[in-house]
Amino acid sequence: MADQQKSGAEIVLKALADQGVEVIFGYPGGAVLPLYDEIFKQNQIRHVLVRHEQAAVHAAEGYARSTGKTGVVLVTSGPGATNAVTGLTDAMLDSIPVVCLTGQVPTHLIGNDAFQEADTTGITRQCTKHNYLVKKGEDLARVIHEAFQVAGSGRPGPVVIDLPKDILMGPAPYVAPSRVKHKSYRPQLKGDITAIEKAVEIIAKAKRPIFYCGGGVVNSGPQASQLLTQFVKMTGYPITLTLMGLGIYPASDPQYLGMLGMHGTFEANHAMHDCDVMVAIGARFDDRVTGRLDAFSPNSTKIQIDIDPSSINKNVAVDLGIVGDVGHVLEDMIKVWKARQYHPDVAALKNWWGRIADWQRRDCLHYQPSDEVTKPQYAIERLYALTRDRETFITTEVGQHQMWAAQYFKFDKPNQWMTSGGLGTMGYGFPAAIGVQMAHPGALVVDISGEASFMMNMQELATAVQYRLPVKVFILNNRYMGMVRQWQELLHGGRYSESYSECLPDFVKLAEAFGAVGLRSEKPADLDDVIAEMIAVDRPVLVDVAVDPSENVFPMIPSGAPHNQMLLGPEDSLGQPISKEGAILV
Repeated sequence: MADQQKSGAEIVLKALADQGVEVIFGYPGGAVLPLYDEIFKQNQIRHVLVRHEQAAVHAAEGYARSTGKTGVVLVTSGPGATNAVTGLTDAMLDSIPVVCLTGQVPTHLIGNDAFQEADTTGITRQCTKHNYLVKKGEDLARVIHEAFQVAGSGRPGPVVIDLPKDILMGPAPYVAPSRVKHKSYRPQLKGDITAIEKAVEIIAKAKRPIFYCGGGVVNSGPQASQLLTQFVKMTGYPITLTLMGLGIYPASDPQYLGMLGMHGTFEANHAMHDCDVMVAIGARFDDRVTGRLDAFSPNSTKIQIDIDPSSINKNVAVDLGIVGDVGHVLEDMIKVWKARQYHPDVAALKNWWGRIADWQRRDCLHYQPSDEVTKPQYAIERLYALTRDRETFITTEVGQHQMWAAQYFKFDKPNQWMTSGGLGTMGYGFPAAIGVQMAHPGALVVDISGEASFMMNMQELATAVQYRLPVKVFILNNRYMGMVRQWQELLHGGRYSESYSECLPDFVKLAEAFGAVGLRSEKPADLDDVIAEMIAVDRPVLVDVAVDPSENVFPMIPSGAPHNQMLLGPEDSLGQPISKEGAILV
């Protein structure tokens, strides 16, 4: 009977603690004050006060992506919940496990347009993996435990729990996590062994194979990355990764061809176009990867492995689909390869690597260096060189700097690269870095940013300073919304409509105003010293790096073009006319 006297708010905190929650990212308001009162009374779970609810979700994403745990968010009703929608959508598209607790008006006021009321479950239905509106105290503990099961299993994603204030204040019983199991949600972990045997047979007989792997391998856990590396090494085949998959295979390994897709490498995209067997593992054939669908890898036998059945054949028809956790499937594939003593076709593979070497000689990531102005590519290269020997986590905002970071910062381990892939959310990187730093207090955490993206959530400088989080923000400042400007240059006749920032703050003074450290690099010659100082300072640091405003991201597959029609530099973009839809006109 004692448990029956606990309030709903007490039950929520107990359930979170029993789920192993260490930190909540949130912002208080009237509807969730009972929860904040309980947070005040305990010391087991830390709370990080952000300055905007969107940032709370991004911080939880960074925490989740860098740890493999589920991130937790707490926001109030109405605008608190609606401000979180962008972050929830971002987590949904990138398969990030997040549980978001939202306040709601008392149950008897729902539907009456009460103060700060919003139909949170209705609004978030399309941008969450699942959502709940708790209307009875006896459901409260079960719902919370279920939410963590749903968010973190199968294809991960965000789950919203909408909590009316009277449920939080009224009595509720407690149910331990061990006694809760979702009635119907049972993700398939093991792949069909017959399909796996068939897939391995196809892989062994390939003449021009390629592994194409993505964020699903990250979500499966560190062991999946180790198994992937083992299997790729056993075959001797080339591998390419998506933006979300960087780090699941060592970038330093010679079998790695670089990132695939719109701003991927020449060799990765041409190998994808010309391969005869493609093995897609934890990748969903995003449009930024496939380019023109009817010309995507046109002559290959396609194998797709994914834990989400709806992802198989969703965008690209495959010849063999395997539903299962990629870690389990890779383990079985290795067993089959060994048991049947498969070996690659040595002569065919040598010829295939010869063709790939020809593409690699194009040196597609080459850029023209300068002693007068810092090239953004050079800035990333120097950041990588000066941080590669320490535990470093990189987050990014969205735009040109994001693509340069993906191209020039080399990742050999998973969970050290956090970026917004599917939604492309400007303002993601800085709050995500705060979440990463909370999870890894002794690590170096750097948000590679553009000045436009940083200003989307720059108020979180206050959060970083308040919690003494030594997050570093490395701004590549070209005074433009760079990717917008690039497309305007290539596709819209150089008409730079509203993409130039005529009024920017002094970022050094801005940092100092918040109590952080501000640094500036004006020329290539001073960049190394500025980076070294940034690393040495044990406080939040904002670095303003002035970079060439005219530099574009290459290589580039124009939207609507196939993989073998890439632009390698300005001479290509000027020499080949491009349609309004982005396809090269040949």
